[in-house]
Amino acid sequence: MNAELADALEAEGIVEPFPIQELALPIALHGSDIIGQARTGTGKTLAFGLPLLQKAQEAPGTSKRPRALVVVPTRELAIQVAADLTTASKRSGGRILTVYGGRSYEPQVNGLKEGTDVVVGTPGRLLDLENQKHLRLDGVSAVVLDEADKMLDLGFLPDIERILTKTPNERQTMLFSATMPSEIVSLSRKYLTRPTHVRAGDDNEIDGSSITGRITQHAFRTHQMDKIEMLARLIQAEDHGQSMVFCQTKRTCDRVAGDLKARGFAVAAVHGDLGQSQRERALRAFRNGKINILVATDVAARGLDVDDVTHVVNYETPEDEKTYTHRIGRTGRAGRSGTAVTFVDWQEMPRWKLINGALDLPFSEPEETYSTSPHFFEALRIPAGTKGKLAADKRDEHAGLEAEEIEDIGDTGAPRGDRGGRRDRDRGRGEGGRGRDRGRSRRRTRGGREAAGAEGSAEKAGAAAPASPDTARGGGRSSEEGTRKVRRRRRTRGGAGARRDPENT
Repeated sequence: MNAELADALEAEGIVEPFPIQELALPIALHGSDIIGQARTGTGKTLAFGLPLLQKAQEAPGTSKRPRALVVVPTRELAIQVAADLTTASKRSGGRILTVYGGRSYEPQVNGLKEGTDVVVGTPGRLLDLENQKHLRLDGVSAVVLDEADKMLDLGFLPDIERILTKTPNERQTMLFSATMPSEIVSLSRKYLTRPTHVRAGDDNEIDGSSITGRITQHAFRTHQMDKIEMLARLIQAEDHGQSMVFCQTKRTCDRVAGDLKARGFAVAAVHGDLGQSQRERALRAFRNGKINILVATDVAARGLDVDDVTHVVNYETPEDEKTYTHRIGRTGRAGRSGTAVTFVDWQEMPRWKLINGALDLPFSEPEETYSTSPHFFEALRIPAGTKGKLAADKRDEHAGLEAEEIEDIGDTGAPRGDRGGRRDRDRGRGEGGRGRDRGRSRRRTRGGREAAGAEGSAEKAGAAAPASPDTARGGGRSSEEGTRKVRRRRRTRGGAGARRDPENT
């Protein structure tokens, strides 16, 4: 490996490789294709990132076209991967550019014009930039598909195939995935050339069917009105550092974060209704230690990799065992230990029993627990006498979300179409798997016909009008054609022209 890359890592205290790095680096540096299997949080980024940076540095000339491409499923993961690559390339001068939906096009287009070595991006925005001729992929010599199984879950497989067909046939391809469903196997057979398959960890740990022993798990049967009090006491445990609290809905996220803030905690919420700059601000504050509690929905937390999360709290029981595994995997990362706590409401018991059975956990009947229960304090090492409000002398330990500046990233606003009227495919595949732009409110007219609600009308007002009635018929009617007068019958004095009511005759 290049000495400058090694020096940059050593300066960050990274001297010993993780298992996946030890297995993958020699093969990747040799230029061979790789299929890497390892669970999240095991150092995959440097396993593929260092070979990319070294290859970019060794490439002759000063071409502005990217030499390497990293495709990831979510915006948060794109930011995280780019940050790790930037750290590793501090001394070698590697140029890293991040592209994803939610930001305006101009900074990303300018970055491509100025030149870059490695592009890290989400599938939809990569294809948008390529279709607009801003991103050239004909000079790419290495492609990485990170968290391929997540991209499959989010419906990105067709986009990935389109991206790969736009890159040269003679390239190095590295595919990393925690699991290997049949679709990913087919993808690797089609686009990888004699790949070497490396696996870090045992089969159970890789496929997520068994939770690593580094995470201590608890489940408590709780009552809805007592949950916030339990949470406020839990996050004052003796070994508590940073916590991620998972909720099922955006509304619950906001409510829990607001309650904790009112109790004196440094907290922020992250969910799909927030603008991208707000989400990034909250994540930066969490990573930088300005807040130590992050309340999030499942999708918003995808790709979030913070090594020192000590506690994960399922404020609401997850939908299934896969979601449970993904949530608690936010702790116990990079060889550290962690604690996972699940609050199970009475009405959530059937769902929890399915999760418990699927993962063979010992919590089929969680003990009924209150915020004052002695076993709750003992199990989580909460100091005796702890109340549901943070003591005044501890409220200055974290600067809070307000201390993190909001970066002007040119938000594109709600997940609508981007330039050219195209809908950005990597936006909106968020909560519930649908984009918010697909959930236009509708209302019934008096004639029984559906008309677009106020939100849909406002969105239409900002869109480009059809060029002609012909094009309007192809892509939806114009406002003049689509608006019909509601015919109303007038009752005359003699009843002519009016429908007679049988009850009044």
